[in-house]
Amino acid sequence: MKKRLTVLALAAAMLLGWSANTSAVEIKTKGAWQFGYGVNNRYLSMKNSQGGKNSSDTFNGRQRIRQQIDFIVSESLSGSFWFEIGHANYGQNSAGMALGGDGTTVKVRNAYLDWVVPNTDLRFRMGLQNTWLPSAAGGGMVMDNADVAAVTANYRFNENVGLTAMWMRPSNDNFTGWLNNGQDNYQANYLDNIDLFFLSLPLEFDGVKLTPWAMYGMQGKNSWRNDDNAAGVTSWWKDINAFYPLGTDPFGHSNSAFAREHTGKTYGGMFWAGLPIKITALDPWNIEVDMNYGWVEAMGRYGISKRGVANAERASTERQGFILKALVEYKLDWGTPGIFGWYGSGDDGNLKNGSERMPTLSPFAMFTSMLGDATFYDGTAGTWDMALSYAGTWGIGFHLKNMSFLEDLTHTFRVAYRGGTNSPSMVKYASTPLDWTNPQSNIDGPYLTTNDGLLEFNLQTKYKIYENLTAGLELGYIVNMMDRDTWNRSWTRASGVAFSKQDAWKANVALVYSF
Repeated sequence: MKKRLTVLALAAAMLLGWSANTSAVEIKTKGAWQFGYGVNNRYLSMKNSQGGKNSSDTFNGRQRIRQQIDFIVSESLSGSFWFEIGHANYGQNSAGMALGGDGTTVKVRNAYLDWVVPNTDLRFRMGLQNTWLPSAAGGGMVMDNADVAAVTANYRFNENVGLTAMWMRPSNDNFTGWLNNGQDNYQANYLDNIDLFFLSLPLEFDGVKLTPWAMYGMQGKNSWRNDDNAAGVTSWWKDINAFYPLGTDPFGHSNSAFAREHTGKTYGGMFWAGLPIKITALDPWNIEVDMNYGWVEAMGRYGISKRGVANAERASTERQGFILKALVEYKLDWGTPGIFGWYGSGDDGNLKNGSERMPTLSPFAMFTSMLGDATFYDGTAGTWDMALSYAGTWGIGFHLKNMSFLEDLTHTFRVAYRGGTNSPSMVKYASTPLDWTNPQSNIDGPYLTTNDGLLEFNLQTKYKIYENLTAGLELGYIVNMMDRDTWNRSWTRASGVAFSKQDAWKANVALVYSF
């Protein structure tokens, strides 16, 4: 790591020196240095046969450094390079945080070019870029805060109407070849690309903003296979558990324990659409509504166990569904009270027609900060990336945002109830409890049926120490209200592992230096 930082420092010095000798390029830099420390119990339920011990540390210390460097020639031409160090756990050797401090943790987050077609209002961004699809009311449910290789074009017709088009390639050339009993024998990188084509029409009027959008995608038959071998397959989307249907990847594909059958399709279709609406014309009221639909075509079928019987049923890899979200706030001098809610379609219990939960790519739920990502710094106490999608759930909640009674000191309080929209009959397909009850390993979150519920409380306090330095305290608790009878009746295995509920909690302190 020392060598990498030295190289970066020398590169920066050379660039700054070059800047001093030419007026053609202006170099600007900004970033965020984040540090977090906390204690937690992130497991929501299920004790194993050894009495419920888990491998998670109760206390964690972590940090992350993000740095952006912009190379600006003019308003019409510039380039940006972002690098990131972390998240890095204190004491972890692979992250370069153990004694000696050497490791490979420096990552390229973004690297793109911005330019404007001369004498027009047509703008392009090309390269690895951070992408947020249009959304409202508590974060996007399809693709938010995602770093992806893409080409983006934006045109502004007037102050009210615009047009944005984008081509993205989130996965390609990751298939190393696969042999399945002589049925499929493919060369490396064959039919393994995923391409997404996005179009939106931003409309903005006096106090009303809406952005209808649609995105079509195509997935090669090997796009979800990465470093495969004869033993099975793995998910291409690394951050999402590939177990279907409890802990699924975005497209409902199975992992090596449930090998998919041969399919004659070369490419499968994908489609998403959304309509986010924001109304501020009724100030001090703020009203937001967001509607999303998604569908991913089936690419073969697979066997799934039922109450411990291997491959008892054949299931479809199709996944389609919808998510609706809403937020109503009223701004006061001392804070902003508001109510919010959502509803996501859930599995109907019939695996032959696939999953009825909306497929997601990189969701970013923001209503709460434990089952969600509305955190001050999301890297502390092992509680990051929990339940970032509302697929298969419904919820209602209340918040008091940005309450301030002393200068530079603000508080936010949230309470929300989350229920499930999935059929209780789906529980019989569960495998091991830690595959799906650990929210961090599953962006869809804990699998909830219509008999289950979770009640979450958050309290977040921020204090501005300096203009660029902020400290935060974050407390959270989740009351586990999953139905004991549903899970004991349908899930208990011959091994003697039984359902036993457990609440989740966290307490974090963080420090963020931004400039």
